Amino acid sequence: MAWPNPFRRHTPQTRSCWGYTFELTDAHLTPEHCEPLKQSYDVLGEQVLARLNELSPPPQRDLPRGGSQFSVPEGKNEVPLKVEIEGEAGEKDQEAPPPPGKNPPRDLYAILRDHAETDELLQRFWREVTATLDWVDWEQIQRGQDVFYRYGAANLTGLAYQSLLGGMGAARVVETLARTGGFSTKVARSRLFETTQHILQCTKSLESVQPGGDGFASTIRVRLLHAAVRNRILKLASTRPDYYDIQAWGIPINDLDSMATINTFSATLIWMSLPRQGIFLRQQEITDYMALWRYIGHVIGCPTDEFATPAQSRRLMESLLYYEVHPSETSKILANNIIKSLEGQPPGYASADFLTASARWLNGNALCDELGLMRPSLYYWALMAGQCLFFCIFNYSYRAVPSWDRHHIDMLKKAFYTIIVHTKYGLKGRESTFDFKYVPEYSTITEMVECMEEKATHSDVERRNLKTFVVAVGVVAVGTWVGVKVVSGIVRWIW
Repeated sequence: MAWPNPFRRHTPQTRSCWGYTFELTDAHLTPEHCEPLKQSYDVLGEQVLARLNELSPPPQRDLPRGGSQFSVPEGKNEVPLKVEIEGEAGEKDQEAPPPPGKNPPRDLYAILRDHAETDELLQRFWREVTATLDWVDWEQIQRGQDVFYRYGAANLTGLAYQSLLGGMGAARVVETLARTGGFSTKVARSRLFETTQHILQCTKSLESVQPGGDGFASTIRVRLLHAAVRNRILKLASTRPDYYDIQAWGIPINDLDSMATINTFSATLIWMSLPRQGIFLRQQEITDYMALWRYIGHVIGCPTDEFATPAQSRRLMESLLYYEVHPSETSKILANNIIKSLEGQPPGYASADFLTASARWLNGNALCDELGLMRPSLYYWALMAGQCLFFCIFNYSYRAVPSWDRHHIDMLKKAFYTIIVHTKYGLKGRESTFDFKYVPEYSTITEMVECMEEKATHSDVERRNLKTFVVAVGVVAVGTWVGVKVVSGIVRWIW
């Protein structure tokens, strides 16, 4: 948890926000530095998307309305009856396979790859994303991939409850997310699985993240998806400026948003999520892991200068936390929808109280209060403490023995991918191609509603954490008793 450090020396430059304390320096980004980044974005990615649409026009489908929470206001006839999109539209279609005899959704990555040498724009883009840059060291990238699995369960916990759920405190970003409908209780869990699939593909092997690999392809698909969402929201805002406030929130999925996303997958894990679970990376591991995410950031069209060194990445994290995290009412809706969508669901079957305890442990009470999360009882705090002890014992033990470490990493690579992609409660064996499923429209506003899926009434994860906590308390009690006896014997012997 975000415990205060009683030995920290405070200076006039000491800043505290959301349970995190740091020294603000001249090297930190300021709001003045951030403002231009809110108005800049991946222009090349949008140009490439437009060219791909020319080469292979997307099918025209009815504008999705099944997941809308509000109807279009009377008199607003500017909503088109048809919209060009790729993939399945609407929440109900997200997992349905194409009907027999019907072509599957377009694969923009395949179209790009196949035309990369025949079109000047696509050729320029392809050469940019496939070029090996001076700062890319493939052996280091591979070591960075191992870091993710070395602390795998703790990393996934941090990604879910701090990077994602805690990230809902960034009011600007959630305005874009709310307009896609992708974080309603119906689809939030699938959205989380798809994001995890992308991370697992980028870390499963060196070949996967290199040009032509599965992780590389997924990263390009996500980049083009971002361009499609951005383009759609801007088109809607051009006819109804009240739909999305560009001046206040910036261009949707702008450069600062992209930097923040890469930062939450890397620096936030290193300096917030893992330490709050009792896990501290070695300096070489930090350098390697940041190198991995700097490369992924390059491929996805994100500015990478701020990720050049671990120190720069940490300062970026602190600046974003200090200046950008200001929860709104929309933040509350999306954060609570995540809890509701995960409650009692596989693979963990965790209760809402334990999920909330996880979020509070990693983000601190101040932020979670602003996100409108409930306060669980001390019992669930004890369960979270037991989970952290469990992670520490196993992660540090495996890390200490190279052969155990290698076996542990290889085992988790297979286990995570099987759970997320191949199980019936994951993606059901169908890897996401990150097509344009959650299409923004005027009437798409995510609301807080209950998840209607059946919920489990027990959790093996909670039972494991309770056993770990009880055993740890017992060990401490026995150790204390033995210590007192030894000291008492020494004192009697002396006197």
